[in-house]
Amino acid sequence: MGAPRIAVAVVTMGNRPEEVDALLESVAKQDVPPERIVIVGNGCPLPDFARRLSLPGEVTAVELDENLGCPGGRNAALARLREFGDIDVVVDLDDDGLLVDPDVLRRVRDLYAADERLGIVGFRIADELGETQQRHVPRIGNSDPGRGGYVTGFLGGGHALRMAMLDEVGDWPAEFFFAHEETDLAWRAVDAGWRILYAPELLLRHPKTSPARHAIYYRVNARNRVWLARRRLPLALVPVHLGVWVLLTLARNRSGAGLRAWFGGFVEGVREPAGERRPMRWRTVWRLTRLGRPPVI
Repeated sequence: MGAPRIAVAVVTMGNRPEEVDALLESVAKQDVPPERIVIVGNGCPLPDFARRLSLPGEVTAVELDENLGCPGGRNAALARLREFGDIDVVVDLDDDGLLVDPDVLRRVRDLYAADERLGIVGFRIADELGETQQRHVPRIGNSDPGRGGYVTGFLGGGHALRMAMLDEVGDWPAEFFFAHEETDLAWRAVDAGWRILYAPELLLRHPKTSPARHAIYYRVNARNRVWLARRRLPLALVPVHLGVWVLLTLARNRSGAGLRAWFGGFVEGVREPAGERRPMRWRTVWRLTRLGRPPVI
């Protein structure tokens, strides 16, 4: 295969201008520049980044009239890249992230050039002290964040997606808005025979955060968990998956308000339409299990 053509996509709500500038400057320092950079203003206007910063490739700004959530914003970037028709791999980066090393895009290019069935590459996310939170490691349990390999999922904050895979399995589930959209996409990719690689040498520096910082976290997290199971799992596994997560939530959460919001979202997920049902095959269940994470956990 020839060298894949790479684009970088960043979605922002306009509330982190300094962080976005620093991220784009780190992209500009890559020893293999992206062919295109797409910046999506998720319900906000955007400054003229191309004029203010010395950026490689062609820079495209997409301003959305409303905040469509992270998956909806990323779909807007994908739509614009498809209009251009000259990109093979898109690298999505959180707007408060930072590429520490100058060879990240080169490594991404080489990984995709070497494996035509590589669909998704997940980056390692580390905070300012170089520490990776366990929830950012795409394996069950207390896993070494420095151990790479094929996995069942990836992190939304820093990753790469092959455009041909997206053309086959579909884009982000925009209706999720926030939470579990990565798992929905990952399960579809694995079911279609694409591989997901966790590559810890691809480092994205990101401030240490908790997902519960978002006001809608508990409700949307539960709702999307139900939608995910209803959309993607064989019927026999739906109650198992949801039962496991009810027990885990009760064991982990000590906040009465959080639990009320979570169970409210759970009920919403049961009552509201979940979208297209396209359950994975049983051989995909087995494949995910062999990779270390059966789709009931």
